[in-house]
Amino acid sequence: MVGLSTVFVILAALCWGLSGGIGGILTAQGWDPVVVSFHRGAIGLLFVLAWLVLRPSSSGLASSRLWFWSAIAGVGVAGNFSFYFISIAEGSVAVAATLMYCAPVFVYLVSFTIKLEKPTLFKWAAIVMVMLGVVLLTGIYEIGAGDVTLLAAGAGLLSGLSYAVFIFGFKYAAPHGSPQAILVVAFSVLIIILFLLSDSEQTVEVLSAPSWPLFVILGVLGAGLSFIFYIVGLNHTAPAVASIVAMVEPVTASLFGVVVLNESLAALQILGMGLILITVTALSVYSSAQKESLAAKRLGE
Repeated sequence: MVGLSTVFVILAALCWGLSGGIGGILTAQGWDPVVVSFHRGAIGLLFVLAWLVLRPSSSGLASSRLWFWSAIAGVGVAGNFSFYFISIAEGSVAVAATLMYCAPVFVYLVSFTIKLEKPTLFKWAAIVMVMLGVVLLTGIYEIGAGDVTLLAAGAGLLSGLSYAVFIFGFKYAAPHGSPQAILVVAFSVLIIILFLLSDSEQTVEVLSAPSWPLFVILGVLGAGLSFIFYIVGLNHTAPAVASIVAMVEPVTASLFGVVVLNESLAALQILGMGLILITVTALSVYSSAQKESLAAKRLGE
């Protein structure tokens, strides 16, 4: 039986998947991806501010380390939102969502570099499989061909890299304060960065545009409820389970793209998508199992 906490993680992944589809609709209407990202983050900030007001204890806002690492997380989530919607605008929701799902691979590569993780044959084999999946999904082996442009593929991978930056920032900020305080600082940094980078006229135009309800839904699902659901659910969900149910996000986004936006994928692209989703999930489950085994050994000593 699926526990309530796991349901929260599934709901978060579902919200993120739907937000990709809604972002696809908005960028197809001509809205700039950075403007779309700004409004997504601004509405998300309202939600996490309300969360902090309701749960103000142990916020850690007096800690300079919390502010520093939360700001790093904010830079990461700003890049994640923006590059994700750029990839959608230049390619498709399915490709963008799947490439962003490569984030754990970037986390491993950075961890190998700074010696937080020990490289193993399994991890390197998984990374190679993901790279093969990216090649098949983007079609970069066909020179000058395919529906996926270099910009779409690059932005999709950069969204995954940015998400990895958010993960590291959040991880190092967590010991110094509450999740809601970290997210308030992160989303504040996000909206400052994206406001400076966005088209100010279009940013204001959203408020009176016929599309404003979609922006509200995007912000509520993609940055408001989703982050709260995920953090609350993750507190009582095994990391291995969370890794598996996280596949709901790219699958939901892909289905939205195919059913609502009439996008299509070739057979090799579907194969590449499958390789990425299965390998990244297996890598995450393997990592969780290793950490649990190490923790058990330490308790036994």
